[in-house]
Amino acid sequence: MRWQDGRRSSNIDDRRGSPGRRAGVALGGGGAVVVLVIAVVMMLLGEDPSALLEAAGSSGTSVGDVAATGGTIAASPEEERAADFVAVVLADTEDTWSRYFQQNGSGTYPAPTLVLFRESVDSACGFQSSAVGPFYCPADRKVYLDLAFFGELERLGAPGDFAQAYVIGHEIGHHLQTVLGISQQLAQQKRGLPEPQRNTLSVRQELQADCFSGVWAHHAHAQRQILESGDVEEGLAAAASIGDDTLQRRAGGRLTPESWTHGSSEQRVRWFRVGFQTGDLRACDTYSPPTP
Repeated sequence: MRWQDGRRSSNIDDRRGSPGRRAGVALGGGGAVVVLVIAVVMMLLGEDPSALLEAAGSSGTSVGDVAATGGTIAASPEEERAADFVAVVLADTEDTWSRYFQQNGSGTYPAPTLVLFRESVDSACGFQSSAVGPFYCPADRKVYLDLAFFGELERLGAPGDFAQAYVIGHEIGHHLQTVLGISQQLAQQKRGLPEPQRNTLSVRQELQADCFSGVWAHHAHAQRQILESGDVEEGLAAAASIGDDTLQRRAGGRLTPESWTHGSSEQRVRWFRVGFQTGDLRACDTYSPPTP
């Protein structure tokens, strides 16, 4: 992906050195990585990993404990490069969506803030651990990202810079859903529905965010030629690696489609491709088909 010469966004809130984080996964080499991977899978499957994380943090020195006593964690050159990359991708989404909104008579695009953090963060949606993965909070219209997730993404079988860009584009897709009023409508529809039906709506919402990410990639490349050979395949691999069915298989459990919240690998790949091929938000109607 050609990104080094891109504009850097000023809408970055870097909290990686902020004190007051609560206890997290204990530092312990490979053990901490294993715990974090399991916790990520649990959260993506809709399960609560708090007991696992508390148990891991009960022995040894946790990252949260270091921060709470005023300590800081120096960023490695690799992490700083990742932070620089995020600033460029965020700026590209700002440029792409600002132009798209203007061309389609949607007014001014209200760019979100992206918060960088380590291990845990307080948001308007509550206190969150890195185990939830990158997330968008509609209450404050901010995207939250622990750069360590990029390493987890690679371990899940989706390496590459455009795989990471796809994830950012997906979270910005949720911002678009809020700006366009889609998220608010879905929240009203979910009220009073049984859990399986709520999950179905959640899946359709996530697939639409995948499609929106594809729309961004379409226009970003058309306008600035950011994609290189193999980049689209990296994005598709990322979509496939975090499908609910793939994650359930990795966790060693049986497939339970009724519990899915993000969609299968095939669905996620298909809808990202729809967005990328059409470049049209209107093509991202994941709600009308009988099956997404």
